Amino acid sequence: MITSNNEKELPDAFLRRCFFHYIRFPDAQTLGQIVEVHYPGLKQDLLAEALSQFFEIRETPGLKKKPSTSELLNWIKLLLAEDLSAEDLRRPAGQMLPRLHGALVKNEQDVALFEKLAFMARRQGR
Repeated sequence: MITSNNEKELPDAFLRRCFFHYIRFPDAQTLGQIVEVHYPGLKQDLLAEALSQFFEIRETPGLKKKPSTSELLNWIKLLLAEDLSAEDLRRPAGQMLPRLHGALVKNEQDVALFEKLAFMARRQGR
């Protein structure tokens, strides 16, 4: 079994010998269940806020590398290590990236994109 996460083009000769099966990205409920397996007893308000911000980032137009389930789990691990609450995660107006965003946003282009979005939001008075 080989997984690619659609990150690299595989050679045609190789693909001809493969059976392709697409698995769509999990919805919020499924991701919540995955998180529960890794972090049993996680406070539901923290989970809800984390998932909300995670999906906001994933849905940002122009993002080069959308955060995956692995990044979500790593981010939640950091949130727990820092003992952050759902209230701690709520962002002030104009702030586009969540606390400890380095676990979610993995390249300089995407960080720059969020900085531009935050600048534009401040200019428009959001």
